[in-house]
Amino acid sequence: MTDVPQQMFDDAAAVLHSALAGDSDAVKGTFDAVVDRSGVAGAYGVAWCLAATMVGEDLPAGPAALDFPGIDQANYDTRWVARFLSAYANRDPDTGEALFGAAIADGLLPDCLLTLAGSAVATLYGPDRPE
Repeated sequence: MTDVPQQMFDDAAAVLHSALAGDSDAVKGTFDAVVDRSGVAGAYGVAWCLAATMVGEDLPAGPAALDFPGIDQANYDTRWVARFLSAYANRDPDTGEALFGAAIADGLLPDCLLTLAGSAVATLYGPDRPE
């Protein structure tokens, strides 16, 4: 993630700040602003930054397996987040892009991005997050 524009990091920080505050409208608004400014590719970049925040950038070589107990019974957006994080962990942007395309086609990308933002906050702060 070394060649990422500063604006993308700023947008990801704004998403995290809004998610931490529990303001889902602001999370969606930030993603909408990114799409208006940079298209779906911009929203993908912000989502990829959120994945990096959750999974980390210093990944071991080779395939990664992430454990998501009960994922097969989860809602679409939760399964999407698990797959998106797996794509990131496996350095597989093509799969990440395919997931984005599928969520757009299904009309569920906003829900998926909101769940991703909430998952990032839960990963970073857990149950002891500041109010």
